[in-house]
Amino acid sequence: MIHPFDVLVVGGGAAGLMCAIEAGKRGRRVALLDHADRIGKKFLISGGGRCNFTNLHCTPENFLSSNPHFAKSALSRYAPADFIALVEQYGIPYHEKTLGQLFCDRSAHDILDMLESECRKAKVSVFLNVKIDRVDRSNEFVVYGGDTEFRAVSLVVASGGLSIPKIGATSFGYDLARQFGLAIRQPRPALVPLTLGEADRSRYCDLAGVSTEVIVSCRGQQFREKMLITHRGLSGPAILQISSYWEESQPILIDVAPGSEIMAAFRNPKVSRNLTVLRAELRKFLPQRLSDRWLDSHMPEAFTNASLSALEKEAHAWTITPSGTEGYGKAEVTSGGIDTDELSAKTMESRKVPGLYFIGEVVDVTGHLGGFNFQWAWASGAAAGRGL
Repeated sequence: MIHPFDVLVVGGGAAGLMCAIEAGKRGRRVALLDHADRIGKKFLISGGGRCNFTNLHCTPENFLSSNPHFAKSALSRYAPADFIALVEQYGIPYHEKTLGQLFCDRSAHDILDMLESECRKAKVSVFLNVKIDRVDRSNEFVVYGGDTEFRAVSLVVASGGLSIPKIGATSFGYDLARQFGLAIRQPRPALVPLTLGEADRSRYCDLAGVSTEVIVSCRGQQFREKMLITHRGLSGPAILQISSYWEESQPILIDVAPGSEIMAAFRNPKVSRNLTVLRAELRKFLPQRLSDRWLDSHMPEAFTNASLSALEKEAHAWTITPSGTEGYGKAEVTSGGIDTDELSAKTMESRKVPGLYFIGEVVDVTGHLGGFNFQWAWASGAAAGRGL
C-alpha cells in the first residue's frame, strides 16, 4: 500500500509533534510515523510525570553544541512565551518550580492531549507501530515499513537520541544521516549520573540517599544545585548538569559549602581547636553522615592555621575523578548528533540533501536540565514545520 504525502515526520516526540502541527497548519499533507504503539512516550515520563515543558529563562547559553550560535535562530523565533500561550489556550494548569522550570500541575498527559488535539486540527495523519525497513530517495523520499510505502518530497527526522532505550530509543536518525553523507558529532550520554571508582565508592556510597547543595565545576562550567549520593556514585541536578561537560578521566571539583567559610569560628582565640569542634562546624554545612565521612577522609594532621586553611580550600574544591557514567539507560538526553554545520539554522534542512530535515535531540544541540531540551524541541520543530 502506498501513502502519498507532502511531508513525512519520523518520530512522535516533542519535536516531531510540533513540526507536524506547524506544517499541517500551513496546508501541508503531513504523516507522522512512530515505531511505538503511542506518541509522546518519552515526555510522558519527564519531570516525574509532570512534564517540565519549558524554562522561563531560556537563552542560547543554556545549550551545549559544537556551534554555540546555531540554536539562536530557532530559539528566538519560538520562545517559551509561545509555548506557554498554547498551554494557557487549553487551560492547562501549571506552576514554576525553581529556576524558571515550568511543570504541569496535574500530569504530562495534559500536554500530550493538547498536542494530539493540535494534530487533529492541522489534519496530521498519525501512523503508529511503523517499523521502518529502509529509506530511499529519487525525486521524492520513500519510507518502507513492512508492506507499506510512505512517499513525500520532504522528510523530517525527529527520532531522538540513544537515551532511555527501554522506551524505544534507537540509532535511526544517525544511521539515516550517515546514509545521506551527513557528518555526526559523537553521541554520548548527557544529563546522566556519574559513577565513582572502587576506592571512592567504598568510602562514600553506603551514604546513598544523602543530598546536599553544592557547586560542582568542570571544564570552565559550574552549577549550584543539589548533589545526591547513590549506590554507585553521584547524581542530583548539579551532577546531571556537569555530566554534559565531563569527559572521561577528568576530575570534577565540588564546593560542599557554597558561599560559606567553614573555619571562620577558629579565628576566635576562645574557640578550642580540636576534632569535636571541627566536626560540629562542618555539620553546620553538610548532612551529619556526609560531614563526618568527608572529614574522616580529609582529617588535618594538626589544628594549625595552615592546616585549617588547607582544609577550607579542600572543602571548596573537593576533587573527585568519576570512573564513568550510568550510560544511556539513565541519561535524560543524548549529546552530540547531527553536525550543525550540515543544517540550516533557520529551517533545519540539510545543506546537502534538499527536503531532508533533522530536529530535536538527534541534532548536536543539548540543553541544560530544567525544561531547556523541551524548548529546543518546540523551537527546532517549529522552525522546520514553518520552513517546509
